[in-house]
Amino acid sequence: MKQEFSNARENFLQRRYGVRLGRRYVLAAASVVLMSVIGCSQVNSSTSAFAQSRLPRSESPIPKPASNLDSKLIAANTKFGFKLFSEVLKNDNNKNIFVSPSSVALALAMTYNGASGSTKEAIAKALEFKELSLQQINSSNAVLKNLLENPDPKVQLTIANSLWASKEASFNPDFLQRNRDFYAARVTNLNFTDTGAPSIINEWVNEKTRGKISKIVEKIEPSQVLYLINAIYFKGSWTNEFDKQQTAEYPFYLSSGQQKQHPMMSQSGDYKYYENQQFQAVSLPYGKDGNISFYVFLPKRNSSLVGFYQNLKVENWENWMSQFSKREGFIRLPRFKMDYDITLNNALGALGMAEAFSNKANFSAMGKDLKMSEVKHKTFVEVNEEGTEAAAATSVEIMPLSAQLSPPKAFRMIVDRPFFCAIRDNQTGSILFMGSIVEPHS
Repeated sequence: MKQEFSNARENFLQRRYGVRLGRRYVLAAASVVLMSVIGCSQVNSSTSAFAQSRLPRSESPIPKPASNLDSKLIAANTKFGFKLFSEVLKNDNNKNIFVSPSSVALALAMTYNGASGSTKEAIAKALEFKELSLQQINSSNAVLKNLLENPDPKVQLTIANSLWASKEASFNPDFLQRNRDFYAARVTNLNFTDTGAPSIINEWVNEKTRGKISKIVEKIEPSQVLYLINAIYFKGSWTNEFDKQQTAEYPFYLSSGQQKQHPMMSQSGDYKYYENQQFQAVSLPYGKDGNISFYVFLPKRNSSLVGFYQNLKVENWENWMSQFSKREGFIRLPRFKMDYDITLNNALGALGMAEAFSNKANFSAMGKDLKMSEVKHKTFVEVNEEGTEAAAATSVEIMPLSAQLSPPKAFRMIVDRPFFCAIRDNQTGSILFMGSIVEPHS
């Protein structure tokens, strides 16, 4: 069956693109769905923490993944990504921002499989799933995973999912089975009272992200019974690497008007380039085939990032993507490295998901009397002469309805001024990462 699916996928790619897909980038993302759930019944299990769990399998027929990617899912993910980024900007507009919309969308899609009633509708609204059935969402995510993981000599990209369940809890079999079938999730029983349990989960995340996300679980509270984790690792080199001998100190102009000396990489060549009255934009490809690129959007000196973000919408984005064309030119780009973290409760609430965080929440397709209590997102990115490396972790915590929400924790082409950037899979259109760099640090 696995071979048949692989063959179908290959045929689909050849029919649609006429070539084999390649992959390359230097990007690591770990999106983590942390589910702390109260279980009302028990499951007898003596399974080792590292062994595959024998949690109940569904007796209902679960449709298998389809062999083609529904473009509606990509459109939904893109629209959600820009909406989320816009909400994040409202609080952090004067800071460096770097988020993974793909990470957050995938984490919430997995959570969506446990939602019911008006809570399911609220999440669908936020994620732009209104025109997609659960079957379409799951099947397309399964296909997307396979497309993104297509190997390339200079690019590594892996996506791994897992469910870590307390031995004292039980869950809806269909919810578990959908995560097995569509997200290839490993389901494991774990003794949550063991002080070493967080380390076991963190070791899995650390392994799947090649050490870029070393810890996602700080402590397992008594009320927690399930962690649903997605980990993505991406690493790729530029198609044309920057010559380190050409890197030198140049001024970078901050929004305040001040300037700072910063290491800037320089390069000349042929690039996919687009320019209009508001900005210049260039696509810097990774790997041999350039299937994934780093996009830099630099507002012109008579404009600003604020003006650019007012136009950062799906319709404009798709138009911009179609306008890039080959052109000879020169690019000077800051070398930078940063960490970023944010609690997304307010942003997701503003997008229509407030009910999922309240005592009106309905996650009956997952278990009984549950709600989301906190969604945390962490990222790391480094751009240098060799390529790009990044990591992201998304944690969704689910608690009993009666639990009080704890307050959100505090969170902290001469490209010589604040700019927007994105890492995009050019074959599927998936935006893996996007960011606002107002002050680079190396």
